[in-house]
Amino acid sequence: MQKNKRSGLPETIGMRHDDHFVDLISSRAVGPRIRMIALEKIDPNPHQARSELGNIQELMDSIKSKGVLEPILVRSKAHRFEIIAGERRFIASKNIGITEIPCIEMDVEENEAMEIALIENLQRKDLELFEEADGLNALIDLYGYNHQEVSEKIGKARSTITEILSLSKVPDNVREIIKTSGVFSRSTIIEIAKQKTEADMLKFAQQIAERRLTREDTRELSKLLKGKTKKPKFYVYNYVPEGSDRYRLRLEFKKQTMSRQEIIEILQEIIEKLKKQASSKS
Repeated sequence: MQKNKRSGLPETIGMRHDDHFVDLISSRAVGPRIRMIALEKIDPNPHQARSELGNIQELMDSIKSKGVLEPILVRSKAHRFEIIAGERRFIASKNIGITEIPCIEMDVEENEAMEIALIENLQRKDLELFEEADGLNALIDLYGYNHQEVSEKIGKARSTITEILSLSKVPDNVREIIKTSGVFSRSTIIEIAKQKTEADMLKFAQQIAERRLTREDTRELSKLLKGKTKKPKFYVYNYVPEGSDRYRLRLEFKKQTMSRQEIIEILQEIIEKLKKQASSKS
């Protein structure tokens, strides 16, 4: 059967294969490029929001088994490449001897790279409060953004941004208490940041850590330290066992201050009384 219609391009139109045409299309391409880049050509980001990489053994095992499933973000800088986001994947790959890694190369300025790095980390929801605070504070210090601009770029309410940024003024010695004690909630840390001086922050944090104060007790102590209340407050000591929800202990004393030794003596006194009660009933 003879075809009535011819397929393909009309005779008057020819296909263009020359390099100039391909270059023209390429030059109009928009968006990041994905490519394999040697690890030796990649440098860490000096403004990385994450201060600690944590335990990356699990990530290393995953990369050994399945490879790098998610490319890292990089930008070209002085004939090399700088990481925008993905430093843990970079370090894990380097540790197991991989020589190149999949990268998304982005053509962005330094402030844009920092914004992308922060947003990428914030989307993972595993940044510590102080890492988040310091990262947001860096955007303001380096590029002059106000709280509203940071709010729009990060995608969080302005009040939340202001609250998080307040944590950046908490000194390192206070941060160490917060980190090692494991008893501080987000609201408690924010109460610490509201103290007027670093000395007040330190005293406040020490009191919370030693007495295991609840959120309500913390607010009362904050008012007392700020001089907003002159009413004498009883000393409160809270104990919540780690890894167990079977019980919690709260001791309220009829004085404003108690030493640790005094608390121990009171507890020993309680134990002795309980023992005597138990033996009398048996």
